[in-house]
Amino acid sequence: MKILNFGSLNIDRVYDVEHFVKPGETISARTLHFYPGGKGLNQSVAAARAGAQVIHAGAIGEDGAALEAVIAEAGADTTGILHTGGPSGHAVIQVSEAGQNSIIVYGGANQQLTEDYIETMLNKATPGDIVLLQNETNSVDTIIQRAHEHGLLVAWNPSPFPKDLSALPLLSVDLFLVNAAEGAQLANLTEDNDPKMILQALQSMYPSAAVVLTLGGDGVICLYHGQTYSHPGFRVNVVDTTAAGDTFCGYFLAGLCKGEAIDRCLAQAGAAAAIAVSRAGAAPSIPVKTEMETFLAAH
Repeated sequence: MKILNFGSLNIDRVYDVEHFVKPGETISARTLHFYPGGKGLNQSVAAARAGAQVIHAGAIGEDGAALEAVIAEAGADTTGILHTGGPSGHAVIQVSEAGQNSIIVYGGANQQLTEDYIETMLNKATPGDIVLLQNETNSVDTIIQRAHEHGLLVAWNPSPFPKDLSALPLLSVDLFLVNAAEGAQLANLTEDNDPKMILQALQSMYPSAAVVLTLGGDGVICLYHGQTYSHPGFRVNVVDTTAAGDTFCGYFLAGLCKGEAIDRCLAQAGAAAAIAVSRAGAAPSIPVKTEMETFLAAH
C-alpha cells in the first residue's frame, strides 16, 4: 500500500514578526528565512520520513529544483514531478512571537496540472493505494473523481478551504483530514461547537467516509469505520506551527499504509506534529521516524 500525493510545492518566505500585520499597518520583520514548503511537499516529506512508500505528483517552475530535491532526499519518488516554465508556487508566512502563523499562498506552477498528467500519475497507483490531496493545486475535483474510479482511497485535506464545496465530488472522499476550523466549515457549523458534534455532523453528511479532526494542543478525535478514537495533545514549547497539520497527515497515512491500529496512528502522528511545532520552518521541522519514536517513548 502506497501514497500518491497530488500536492503543492512552494518556496516559503517566512517573516518573524512581533504581531500579524493589520489593515493599513506597516511593520518591520525581525528576520526573513527561505524554506521549502507547500502542503503537498510537507505531507510527502512527512509520510516518507515516517517510512511510507510515497509518489509525489505535482509541478514546479524554473526555480523549483530545490523543492524536488527535498522530497527526494526524504525518500519519496519524484520522477513524475512536472516541470513547467514560470515561477513555482510560493507562500508569504508571518510567524508571531506566540508561534502562530498567517499565510498567503501564490499558486504558480501548482495550478498547471493537466488531465493527461493526472491520468498518467494515477496509473502509477494500484487499487487500495491512497491518493492524498489538499486544496493548493488545480483540478482537485477531477483528481477526486478519477482516483475514486480507479479504485483508490481518497484522502483529502481541505486547506485552504474551497470557496465552492458544491463543485467537488465529496461523496467520493474516503478520508477527511481536517482541523477544527475546516471541520466546522465542512459541517456547516462554527468552531465554537463541540468537536464531537462536528464529527457527528460530518458522519451524517459523509456516512461512508472516515474523519480525522485535529484540535491543536488539545489533540485529535477520529471517526474510523463507525468507531470513535481520540488522543490527547503533547505539551511542547511552540516555535512555529506552520507544518503541524501536514506532519500529522503524513504520519497518520503512513501508519495506515503499514497496517497500524488507529490508536497507534493517532499517537505517532500527534508526536511527530508536536516535534514539528517545536522547530522553525516547514519541511525542515518534520522529524524522521526514529525521532518520533524516541519522543513518544518519553511521553
